[in-house]
Amino acid sequence: MQVSYQRLHNMNPIQARRMIIETYQRCASISATAHQMGTSRQVVRKWIRRYEAEGEKGLMDRSRRPHISPRKTPSKIERLVRKLRSKTGYGRRRLAWILRRDYNICISEDTVRHILRRLGVKSKGKPRRKFYPAHWAWEVKQPFSLAQVDTKHILDFGALGSKRWDHLRKHHLPIYQWTFCEAKTRLRFLAYSHECTRSNGKLFATLVLVWLRGWGIDTRLVWQTDSGEEFGGKSPRTLERLQETLYSPWNAVLARIPLGRKGYNGRVERSHLTDDEEFYLPCILSWNNADDMLRSAQAWQYIYNVKRPHFGKGMGSLSPLDKLRSLGYNQLNDNFILFPVLLLDDLNPLLPGNDVLTMDTFHPTNLLCFSDNFGFFLLDKP
Repeated sequence: MQVSYQRLHNMNPIQARRMIIETYQRCASISATAHQMGTSRQVVRKWIRRYEAEGEKGLMDRSRRPHISPRKTPSKIERLVRKLRSKTGYGRRRLAWILRRDYNICISEDTVRHILRRLGVKSKGKPRRKFYPAHWAWEVKQPFSLAQVDTKHILDFGALGSKRWDHLRKHHLPIYQWTFCEAKTRLRFLAYSHECTRSNGKLFATLVLVWLRGWGIDTRLVWQTDSGEEFGGKSPRTLERLQETLYSPWNAVLARIPLGRKGYNGRVERSHLTDDEEFYLPCILSWNNADDMLRSAQAWQYIYNVKRPHFGKGMGSLSPLDKLRSLGYNQLNDNFILFPVLLLDDLNPLLPGNDVLTMDTFHPTNLLCFSDNFGFFLLDKP
């Protein structure tokens, strides 16, 4: 069975054209050659003519550049642009202005930019700082050195179905879940909100970091998120300010996953699917208000961290707390898992401002006092 021209062309264009010539030489028919090669007569005729005119050389690729380019910028002007650029270091806008003023040459700023690109001239501007590289969870050696942090939009019609989606909306329940996932052990802390705002993002980060530091966990923590506005957006200036005012005081580093590369935060993303299957689908219809939801979420956080076995890579069917203890963190008791699942919208108005949140304001003992308002059963406080 003969290979089609198109398939052979994808592997070796020159060999595909030679095959056309050989087939034509055998059958002496353009139509028969086109049929056998699975291509058109026009293609067969084209390569036969080139082969007869130029021989083997005619089968080589040719440039598709037009013979005449009436709108092409003259080489003389391109050389002048390069000279002015080397002399002044100006950008496209000033160069276009100088060409008009001193040389009576009227070309657009975009044309100057294209000329500079063709000449290989690079911008001298200061490169923007990127909050990369992101970190893979499987590279982590020590617990609490990498956290995958994300928000989950609970009001998902495809995941919940019409009945639960409608119940969630009609009872005005919180629709955003804030998730902190420790990358090594998959231990999670949760919070909720009605709005996905930057102030809520800063508050959630502060609550978690104060909780960890209050329990004596002082490891340098990489706080890894996507580029959502709730985590600072894409502005380098904003991210640097957040790093300086929010994360550095708690020995944490803000990191960003590349756009569209959710695999870097795969563990927290996968945990959200578990939330749908094992928490929201069975429980949503039993909630009539936000307090009901928060009580259930507090219990679910405890079950996820303490009771539920995990079968991901390196977990060995252990729960996150058991995995943490197997790595030497025996000083942490069940109280550590009682991070209070709070409604961030209710907590934000109680604060004088989110830019500077102190350890005294959010000591773990004080956080547990907030949870008393929701009637949570608490063990000994830290």
